[in-house]
Amino acid sequence: MEQTREKDSATGDGPASAYPHLSSRGAPSSQNQPPSTQDDEVLLIHPTIIPAPQSTTHVDAQQDLRPPSIALDGLFAAIGQARIFTDAKAAADAYPNHPPSEILKAWREQRDEPGFDLKTFVATYFTTPEFTSAAYQRTPGENVRDYISGMWNVLTREPDRQIPWSSQLPLPKKYVVPGGRFSEIYYWDSYFTMIGLYEDGRIDLMRSTLEDLASLIDRYGHIPNGSRTYYLSRSQPAFFAIMLDLLAGHDGQVVYTRFLPELQREYDYWTDGASTLEPGHAWRHAVRLPDGTLMVRPWDDLDTPRDESYPEDIATAASTSRPSHEVWRDLRAGAETGWDYSARWLADHHTLSTIHTTDLVTIEMNCTVAHLAQTLAHAYELAGDQGKATRYGADAKARVTALRKYLWDPEREAFYDYDWKQGKRTDVLSAATAMPLFLHLATDEQAHAVAHTLRTKLLKVGGLVATDITSGQQWDAPNGWAPLQWMAVKGLNQYGEEALAEDIARRWMARVIGTYEKSGVLLEKYDVVAPEISPTGGAGGGEYPMQVGFGWTNGTLLGLMNRYPRNARQVLDRNPLSDQMSKAAETSGGVATETPSIKTEAKPTLKKVGTPEERAHAEMHPVAGVPPSHEARERLGDGPSSGP
Repeated sequence: MEQTREKDSATGDGPASAYPHLSSRGAPSSQNQPPSTQDDEVLLIHPTIIPAPQSTTHVDAQQDLRPPSIALDGLFAAIGQARIFTDAKAAADAYPNHPPSEILKAWREQRDEPGFDLKTFVATYFTTPEFTSAAYQRTPGENVRDYISGMWNVLTREPDRQIPWSSQLPLPKKYVVPGGRFSEIYYWDSYFTMIGLYEDGRIDLMRSTLEDLASLIDRYGHIPNGSRTYYLSRSQPAFFAIMLDLLAGHDGQVVYTRFLPELQREYDYWTDGASTLEPGHAWRHAVRLPDGTLMVRPWDDLDTPRDESYPEDIATAASTSRPSHEVWRDLRAGAETGWDYSARWLADHHTLSTIHTTDLVTIEMNCTVAHLAQTLAHAYELAGDQGKATRYGADAKARVTALRKYLWDPEREAFYDYDWKQGKRTDVLSAATAMPLFLHLATDEQAHAVAHTLRTKLLKVGGLVATDITSGQQWDAPNGWAPLQWMAVKGLNQYGEEALAEDIARRWMARVIGTYEKSGVLLEKYDVVAPEISPTGGAGGGEYPMQVGFGWTNGTLLGLMNRYPRNARQVLDRNPLSDQMSKAAETSGGVATETPSIKTEAKPTLKKVGTPEERAHAEMHPVAGVPPSHEARERLGDGPSSGP
């Protein structure tokens, strides 16, 4: 079933053009390589470790785009195996103080000497960035709206300066990060954060965040998973066009022609190789089914452990007899879905090593690429290029027809992912079934059937649950996530299912605001099944502890509160601390005159030398006390209205 070219891609002879800084099997290419305040306890220098002299090597303006696992060949794996950091992602985010070649030379010379200490070596040769997160305490007089408005300041990052040998991909303008361990911009997260910026009148910040994402397309040909070199080998669901819809609600239709070059490159990335693909084969994201239908799947150009979860991926591959490179490719592709991880991607619905993401044609990716084609057609029409408008309009209609045929299950009344190798739909029901409604790609009959399925099978006391499976993964029951609630609410409203949309919004607001009442913070995800509200959000699950911030929760909550003021009022009446008048409002006749400040704290991520907690994982601290016109879209078929 796999086309020969895909097999070649695993050895680097396939998608090399998309990852030009790497050669075969992810090895460093000979081209494009640059010339060659920790805690006091961490900074102690072991006698056998000899710091390199200040390097005289010129740092070229061109960034080293190799992920740390390749640039620090061998050393990075040793750091992961030793579990020096409380969070494996910190190892990928730490940046060398000297050229990697010099550090590797020093490590190879010193590692076998008596008394060599790797933790101290890392503390000597690397700078570990501290991450800033919201303090786990309520600011006096702060209600939930104050929290959201003030949190923009906490989550906003100034334009980046390039740091030599860092994994960070510098961005030219201000942008918003999700929060917690996620200290860089993330692709699909940013859309849901932008909703809150739109609602809060922060159009400047919403626009600059989108411009940063566009700059990534300009530089790399696509928007990576996040703004790190180790994310360059994959993307996330194609939300760029949906972001343009949002900005067009304020800036007008000129947005589409302004970003037309980026739209085109985004489309080219997702459809690379599709035009010459033989039936029954796949190439990167493109899949051509036996009948010639073109669809897309998750993919990653590398088949090695993820830098941000290196020791975890090593352990996952070691737990199965499957070839390691297959497991790693599917883990990486699973991360591209944004649902990392879920029973949706697991062959047995429970065991991570059975992951087979690249075998699946997924709901979100096919919906967003269909919408991307619609938007590209609309942009070319505005630009006066009717030939290309017609071409991409036809492509969009074909993609909509395909997802209605292959992803829709009339008997189960829901959209499902499709296993293109097995030739059948999967059997995990998920809240992603609402995605075709959100982008207005479903038929009326399908939409009303989806509404029934959501109401009877996925709607819980706190909102929509991610899937109908409890696997221990974070994108499964009992968790609910902000983007899933938002897309379902908006999608249902577009098909006249207002009552169910309002019910979902009410339940989610009650869960999120009820948790804020107990904790004083908004979180990444929530247990929506438990009858009682937990101040920590619930059991969590997945690869890391619960994260605070949180961009997409803040953005969509504000959007729902503004759309359902009566329901929001009822929820706030039951949670008085979440609705208290801010200090600023008290002194200005009930109108806040300034954005409330939110305390922040910096947390080192490098384990201290010699402490008994060296092997402890990062813990969660106890919690204290208008869019394009419908007329224009209709000319292209079932076009969406994706404004706020």
